[in-house]
Amino acid sequence: MSQHFVHEIERLKKRLLALGALVEESVHRAVLSVQNRDSRLATQVIKSDAEIDRAEVELEEECLKVLALHQPVAHDLRFVVAVLKINNDLERIGDLATNIASRAFYLSNQPPTKMPFDFFTMSEKVEWMLKTTLDAMVKEDKTLAYQVLAADDEVDAINREMYTRVESGIRQSPDELERLIHMLGVSRALERIADHTTNVAEDIIYMQEGQIVRHQTVQPGASGPRMSGGQKAG
Repeated sequence: MSQHFVHEIERLKKRLLALGALVEESVHRAVLSVQNRDSRLATQVIKSDAEIDRAEVELEEECLKVLALHQPVAHDLRFVVAVLKINNDLERIGDLATNIASRAFYLSNQPPTKMPFDFFTMSEKVEWMLKTTLDAMVKEDKTLAYQVLAADDEVDAINREMYTRVESGIRQSPDELERLIHMLGVSRALERIADHTTNVAEDIIYMQEGQIVRHQTVQPGASGPRMSGGQKAG
């Protein structure tokens, strides 16, 4: 392996981690904008999405250049392919943070009202999943990645409960329809962030093991998958 190729791989790692840090901050600020009804912070999140998009495009171009110039094989090829996939998922998480911020901006201009779901628990779990996944990337730790896979079901359950509560809320207070729909949008965006975070964790496992763990079920606290006939949303 040439020193130039080693340098290129290290640069991909640094770019990926920098993008992950941008996305993590964007999600955190979006959550705070909902919690604090902070329209100014929500606006900052929306504006920062362009920086995430730009970083995603630049990283993709770097990956394609490495593939074309060095034609990596085995572990190095898995790494570059995984970076391409993780790059895309991180950009989508950034988009979802912007979606949450847009809804926070709307809600901040409405009379205060209680969220019809456990927003604190859900957002805390999603932020934990994202942070743990990024830690798994930095440390190249597949055990952390498996912990993220096991946590996704809890987020899904809260989101399902949200649908039921919004349906009930609309029947009881039809005049609250628009606000409830925006709250439902926040819940759905958080659930999708958890899904994309899970995708990233799966790709980290692929980098380490060369094993594709999609469509496998991970028990809470487990360090590895077991086969399942079901299929996780991607």
